[in-house]
Amino acid sequence: MSTKTRVPAVEGMFTLDDEPHLIGGKIKGRDSFFFPAHLGGGDPAAPGAEIEEVPLSRTGTIWSFTNSEYSPPPPFIARTDPYEPITIAAVQLEAEQMVILGQVADGWTVNDLAIGMEMELIVDTLYEDDDNEYLVWKWRPTGAGTGESEATNAEAN
Repeated sequence: MSTKTRVPAVEGMFTLDDEPHLIGGKIKGRDSFFFPAHLGGGDPAAPGAEIEEVPLSRTGTIWSFTNSEYSPPPPFIARTDPYEPITIAAVQLEAEQMVILGQVADGWTVNDLAIGMEMELIVDTLYEDDDNEYLVWKWRPTGAGTGESEATNAEAN
């Protein structure tokens, strides 16, 4: 049995470490952060300044959340046909105090989440083909572990 290669769906947005991080941008000597690292050219208060890539916080709190009743645009690829709604959270990163939007891990619905809930970054499969597993970042409640089911989540809340 062959093992599929795990690759990012979009290169350069997150690490594939055991404890993954989003790859953000920062202007040297300034406390402003942005994501993705090279989005929009950096800090308008420091035009032309060199952007350094930095790992962003792995944890934060839910700022807002919703479900997606329609299939998001690429690079998202629906895993079901017909499309099944996914849960999306805007998480304010702990240290950087910036909000990052992302899909919530499978098995978690809007009924399981609350504003201010602590979340952590994970890397999970977006879709697969014959050779590869294409990965994206997702948010899950801190300490939830892997393989949670919706029923288990409901019991914990």
